[in-house]
Amino acid sequence: MNQFKRKLTHSNTAITLTMQRRHFLKLSATTAAALLFSKLTHAIDNGASLINSPDEIWIQSGSEWVKLSASNGSRYTYREIAVSLKANGGALGIYASSPKQELNAIRLKWKHTTSASANFLGDHWERSYGDLQWKSIPAGIKNPWYVIIHDDKQTACFGVKTGANSICWWGVNDDSIELTLDTTSGGVGVLLGDRQLHAADVITTNAQTGEDPFMTTHRFCKMMCDKPRLPKQPVYGINDWYFAYGNNSSDLIRKTTAMMAELVTDHSNKPFSVIDAGWATYSPLLPGDGGWNDDFSKPNDKFKDMHALGDDIKKMGMRPGLWMRPLCARHDEKASLLAPKIPGRDDPKNPTLDPTIPENIAHIQHNFDVYKQWGYEMVKHDFSTYDIAGRWGFDMNNSFTSPGWHFNDRSKTNAEIILGLYRAIRQAAGENIYVIGCNTMSHLSAGIFELCRIGDDTSGNEWERTRKMGVNTLAFRLPQHNAFYAVDGDCVGITTKIEWKRNKQWLQLLAESGAPLFVSGQPEAMGEEQKKAVKTAFAQAAKVQPLGKPLDWMETLTPSKWKLNNRVVDFDWS
Repeated sequence: MNQFKRKLTHSNTAITLTMQRRHFLKLSATTAAALLFSKLTHAIDNGASLINSPDEIWIQSGSEWVKLSASNGSRYTYREIAVSLKANGGALGIYASSPKQELNAIRLKWKHTTSASANFLGDHWERSYGDLQWKSIPAGIKNPWYVIIHDDKQTACFGVKTGANSICWWGVNDDSIELTLDTTSGGVGVLLGDRQLHAADVITTNAQTGEDPFMTTHRFCKMMCDKPRLPKQPVYGINDWYFAYGNNSSDLIRKTTAMMAELVTDHSNKPFSVIDAGWATYSPLLPGDGGWNDDFSKPNDKFKDMHALGDDIKKMGMRPGLWMRPLCARHDEKASLLAPKIPGRDDPKNPTLDPTIPENIAHIQHNFDVYKQWGYEMVKHDFSTYDIAGRWGFDMNNSFTSPGWHFNDRSKTNAEIILGLYRAIRQAAGENIYVIGCNTMSHLSAGIFELCRIGDDTSGNEWERTRKMGVNTLAFRLPQHNAFYAVDGDCVGITTKIEWKRNKQWLQLLAESGAPLFVSGQPEAMGEEQKKAVKTAFAQAAKVQPLGKPLDWMETLTPSKWKLNNRVVDFDWS
């Protein structure tokens, strides 16, 4: 790791250097690489590492960035704005107060020389988009939530604990490492008033002896999430989206469930049959549009009785699930309950609920009460990040949302607003419904939902989309599996439009990865060979398996060499 941090001299003065307390290094008999990691950290009693206090702290209020002054040990101030640092177990807690001024962001900066040979891996804000990769040029790149730095001799990890009350990203420069905490509310600074904001907890680690970067990242994910909420058994099943694309019906669901139920061999862990978009009451402004509905507590005429359909799915040996979009508003909803119109969220046919209004939260929870009454055991909720921010994760490089607007309640940060929505959904879902978040903020959903759709859509129409979104997503977010939640890499869309030799490989990878498996099987495409393969895949996915590992993930966006069930498997994704 001598290329990762500045070289230490071998003189006695380098070992006995007197330092300020915040830069104190507890040196031990270890490798030079581990000593260099200590440049940014110090050991604490339980053997973990705690990041040192930063060399600089800045805050943004409105458009102005201001450097704070150290006023009392771990407290930094500018006028009435204060940022305080506190050791929270193995993490460094960051707290902010700003009783009079809006607070847009906090930035912490540590002086640090980074080797030109180091590689860097960050996460994504919500789903990934086929673009996760190890990068060699870090300047100007935002690394959401965490950053992993590897230099062929050592791996160092810097992140924030899940459930933070701000939206966080790391920047790595030639002479510094920076952490920015976005505390905006909508597109303006939050108004905290007299309360103190616990913005985030910073956590670090470096690789242990014999640990490769993948396993270090996996262990670090476990450190970032104290209490993941995980399924009781491995999750697998079917979903109609990638052959029906919203053109579904209760008859189609019964037909496909019966067909796929015949392929189930492990009846001690029953699969799910998830009814995707297309079942709920249509908006009169968008007739036939399954992705934007008027009422997610009532089915449309193609489905009629969701309770009876759920019962039939159970009789066939599967567990019923469904898709919904929580922030959809009725076409004639009261204007006082709607979120402001902003770029990306300004179509009058798509009115969006303001998640800071209690009446709207009660409405969303009511939907889940209905699902419980119907007997559904899984709910996949979708589009909430887009409906809050008006943009997708790949458009959040400059800012989370467009500037100059706010929700009804401006006293909460965007992260707190999102967490409030997630926790309300969790509370309403209760103990008997698994929740999958799709288009959810990854780091904020951890510990709340059992599953997370970790990437953008695969496809039943285009193999290139599955290759790009599916393989990349699974490779680079598998370290989060059973650390944050169960990671759902999305479906195998078995259709007549995609060559079976390609989908067969994607099916195998998902089935043996240890992560959830969902299959969208078009009846016309499910021949004997496909049924045999799905039967095998279901049997594998129903059991606990070792975590799959992409062996060439540091060289490519779509790893083809994998370690699955303790053997090396080569795939051809071309």
